Amino acid sequence: MSSAPILSAVPDVAVVPRHVAIIMDGNGRWAKHRHLPRLAGHKAGVEAVRRVTRAARAMGIEALTLYTFSSENWRRPAEEVGDLMGLLRLFIRSDLAELARENVRLRIIGDWRALAPDLVQLIEDAVMRTAGNTGPILAIALNYGAQAELAAAARRLAERGAAIDEAAIEAELDTADLPPLDLVVRTSGEQRLSNFLLWQSAYAELLFVDTLWPDFDADALADAIAVFGRRQRRYGGL
Repeated sequence: MSSAPILSAVPDVAVVPRHVAIIMDGNGRWAKHRHLPRLAGHKAGVEAVRRVTRAARAMGIEALTLYTFSSENWRRPAEEVGDLMGLLRLFIRSDLAELARENVRLRIIGDWRALAPDLVQLIEDAVMRTAGNTGPILAIALNYGAQAELAAAARRLAERGAAIDEAAIEAELDTADLPPLDLVVRTSGEQRLSNFLLWQSAYAELLFVDTLWPDFDADALADAIAVFGRRQRRYGGL
């Protein structure tokens, strides 16, 4: 799909959010509806990641953060966790060249260094390869939990004996170098944040859509941006 139809679906590019975060939910249900194994849903979800990241670049979104693997996802069956990590390895190896070519800067948030050593090395190499890029940011949340992120930020400040206020905490968050969060989208009809970017979402617009993640595409992202553009953001004022 070309960028022209994508942009034409957005009412005013002046209100395109700088930073969009997506809770990618519904892979398992997508597979179940088709009488397929859950792995098939996760593979289809990776294809949705490719579609949406390309669309986000075409629309001029500065930062896209994807909730890829939460700290709670370890509770899933070991086989499924292994499948997810395998798909992550495959995505990095197959898509890194495109990200580098498109001037995308890859960022990882969460306790990703606790993952398998080979995956940690793969991620470090990918982040380093794109570190000098100056275009849009693709942030992947891996082994991420917002409550743990906040606790770690407060702990580092306390260890330094630093004053703890809003600005100090923000500077310690994994997202400190990202634009302020404008829009959070959750797919599959669930209406909760599930421990994702709790601090950052304080004044973000929230949008819950029924579309299962593997069916989410450029048009769905354009629709989300159109909804964002119609909202009035008062930040507590009038």
